[in-house]
Amino acid sequence: MNSSVGLFDSVILGGQPLTNRIVLPPLTRSRATDEGLPTPLMEEYYAQRAGAGLVISEGVVVTPQASAYPRVPGLYSAEQTAAWCPVVEAAKREGAVVYAQLWHVGRQSHSSVQPDGQPPKAPSPIAITGYQYRSLNGRIPYETPRELTSAEIADIVRAYGIAARNAARAGFDGVELHAANGYLIDQFLNDGSNQRTDSYGGSLENRMRFLCDVIAEITKYLPSNRIGVRLSPSSEWMDAHDSDKRALYSAVIRQLNDFGLSYLHLVEPEIAGSTTVDRPAQYIPTAELASLFEGVVIVAGGHNRASAEALLAAGTADLVGFGRLFIANPDLPHRFLIGAPLEPLRPTGLYSGGPEGYTDYPTLATAAP
Repeated sequence: MNSSVGLFDSVILGGQPLTNRIVLPPLTRSRATDEGLPTPLMEEYYAQRAGAGLVISEGVVVTPQASAYPRVPGLYSAEQTAAWCPVVEAAKREGAVVYAQLWHVGRQSHSSVQPDGQPPKAPSPIAITGYQYRSLNGRIPYETPRELTSAEIADIVRAYGIAARNAARAGFDGVELHAANGYLIDQFLNDGSNQRTDSYGGSLENRMRFLCDVIAEITKYLPSNRIGVRLSPSSEWMDAHDSDKRALYSAVIRQLNDFGLSYLHLVEPEIAGSTTVDRPAQYIPTAELASLFEGVVIVAGGHNRASAEALLAAGTADLVGFGRLFIANPDLPHRFLIGAPLEPLRPTGLYSGGPEGYTDYPTLATAAP
């Protein structure tokens, strides 16, 4: 990458021009209905932040079993698909390219929110032990998940394809696979959570099979250059342990090169879920992994304008995501452009509620004098 490239230079992503290299990354905000339907409030929220060249939706579950928490949106029903249409159109009308992040939490769910009232399913019956589930009645231990059968794995793969089809019908330009943060795809990749002895466990090739199957299924409905993948290679959040993460994620990225994807989305080592942590002792430098990918690279995790410009100049990233800054500053690209001060993030309203902490952050145009 040329060192003169900046945040406000255009770039082609999946055959589409982006107006800048600023990304609204996926941010769970829990403002959908109890049935997983997007709402007019979500339409307002995404339209406010559509100054980003690329807008990636919050995690959207691919089946009822894929969810862990209330009021997260889905893309598995006709009603959900229809409800997404005005949300997507509002963001695209402002000039953004819009992708849907497809999500399955696997063992991070709980029987209290599973449709059958039983523990969730995962690659292997290994419980998360270092964390607790946030239930409506407070934090409780995670359960030992039920092991997915081969037939159930095939059903989930098909569900990803249906969700991608629904995303296209709703107007999304593409989809991102959430393969980070210890969720289902990540559970298949890491040997600490995947101890299967069939074709989906054991070797690196076998542990990557689920991710590859999902990508192949989605290409029945979308071209491969409209599919992105998000990874958190250094994170051990939610017990995402592996005996050799460098070998694992290096192999994953090399495998992804075979698909001609839209992009690779890398989470910085200092990010664990939604929190900032000390860099893990065995972290893998983002630049090392980015250099293995033969396409567009997005990097996200605690960046400001200066650090983002440095990533672009170094050639580590082609686009940079800003999560917390975008929550508090809906007109973040404009503020960056003119060097305006940034609003601080408020702790209220991050994961539930109405407009407070969601759509009531001021823009420069609406701020009180």
